[in-house]
Amino acid sequence: MQLYTERLVLRDITIEDQQDIFDYRSDAEANRFQGWIPETLEEVENFILRNTKEFNQPESWYQLLITDKETKTVIGDIGVHFTGDENAQVELGITLNTSFQGKGYASEALKGIISHLFDDLHKHRITASVDPDNTASILLMERIGLRKEGHFVKSLFWKNKWVDDVIYAILREEWPAR
Repeated sequence: MQLYTERLVLRDITIEDQQDIFDYRSDAEANRFQGWIPETLEEVENFILRNTKEFNQPESWYQLLITDKETKTVIGDIGVHFTGDENAQVELGITLNTSFQGKGYASEALKGIISHLFDDLHKHRITASVDPDNTASILLMERIGLRKEGHFVKSLFWKNKWVDDVIYAILREEWPAR
């Protein structure tokens, strides 16, 4: 799978990407809102090998690498979780290398994948689960047009404690051509 935006290529992850992924995913402070923070290259290799091999498979997570179109530099990744009845719903998650944050890459990558999911794959609904303390992600979701659907109090057992979960979503008919 390859998807092109103005400045980016969203593409399949390969085993050759393991060092780049480790470099930004292993930063525990930068990724404090992420569920996976690898401690070794072997963990990243296993992550890559476990990645679903085919895009758009029901009840699967598929990771796409975000790279710079010109330099091929790895910027981050997007997790695409195909869920729901008739494989019509998708949950997204995004992780960026801190060196590339604040430059519009997350917005561009998410708009690109959301347009593909709605326009080409005709998905019905796209969601994102956000920690309420992650203000940067909340602002990102609102900036790209997702609406806050709910704030669930202590609904998620994460990192050995109950935490709140904020859900953002958008329906295909709400997604404008951007």
